[in-house]
Amino acid sequence: MLNLDYQFNMPKRIEKKAVPELFQKVLDGDKTFDLRLNRFECNVGDILVLREWDPKKNNYTGRVIEKEITFVLKTKELDFWPEEEIEKHGYVVMGFK
Repeated sequence: MLNLDYQFNMPKRIEKKAVPELFQKVLDGDKTFDLRLNRFECNVGDILVLREWDPKKNNYTGRVIEKEITFVLKTKELDFWPEEEIEKHGYVVMGFK
């Protein structure tokens, strides 16, 4: 008998807006990370679909980039620093290759 009690973790497609300056940095390969509020579920293997959004014209430009998510870090899970230090300095995100 076939056991169907397991679930497939199929990659999701996650669509997000990207302003032209940052969209171009991703396109050029200079920006290899993305920082967002954690208002959605994402996992390694999911596909991030960035759609270029022009805030001056209040619409999409038509340019789209798809990237596979290779690393996820959720800051609420971090307890490295005291809250006072975070409030004083904030976070910095560094990309590297």
